[in-house]
Amino acid sequence: MHRSTTTTLALSALTVLALTGCASHTEPADSSAAHRGGSTPSASGPLSSAQLNKRLLNESDLGEGYTRKPETARRNDDVTVIGCPALEKLGSDAATGSGLDFTRKAKASFTYTGSSSSEVSEELYSDSAAKLSKGIGKVFDAMLSCPSYQVTSGSTVVDMSTEKSAAPDLGDEQWSQLLTFSAGGQLSVVKQTAIRTGNILVTVSGSPGLVDAHLDKALAKARTAR
Repeated sequence: MHRSTTTTLALSALTVLALTGCASHTEPADSSAAHRGGSTPSASGPLSSAQLNKRLLNESDLGEGYTRKPETARRNDDVTVIGCPALEKLGSDAATGSGLDFTRKAKASFTYTGSSSSEVSEELYSDSAAKLSKGIGKVFDAMLSCPSYQVTSGSTVVDMSTEKSAAPDLGDEQWSQLLTFSAGGQLSVVKQTAIRTGNILVTVSGSPGLVDAHLDKALAKARTAR
């Protein structure tokens, strides 16, 4: 298994196990919520998925060497957690559409081929500050509660370890962790950092260097009214 394949699987497993639980229901881009109150939402009200999509990073924001990946269908029922009760419970909640649920969300993933095949993914969520804080806190607490565990995806078994990472002093609240994935004799390290700024939650995941390089601009664009 090549490193890029391991990284792809790592990001996929991470998304399915954690952040897709925060957004198990998608708000259609053309729903009435996207149009209430005109093009500029109130300061206290959640942004619509359509508005969040406009605040995602794109290739021009990231620079040369980045290619956006097409969205793929989620396969929650294809992923199983072994050896981490807190994550097993979280995965079950996500699979049944209950538990964490931020309906307003947007996501973009990119491959970077500047020096080697690496990936970075951004997700935006919007809800009340209290719901965002509680929801993402639950995800990180669950993942950090188990220093090591396994994830199975189809016939592939991935050994995982999780450790807390120092989060940058940005926004209103911050969370960060490093996840090490081992599959097919290959290791892949993924960094995941989440920043809450008001009623928006910004999460950037992927190769640690890429996360650190693009977190500031992701937060800046997420704050920009469109």
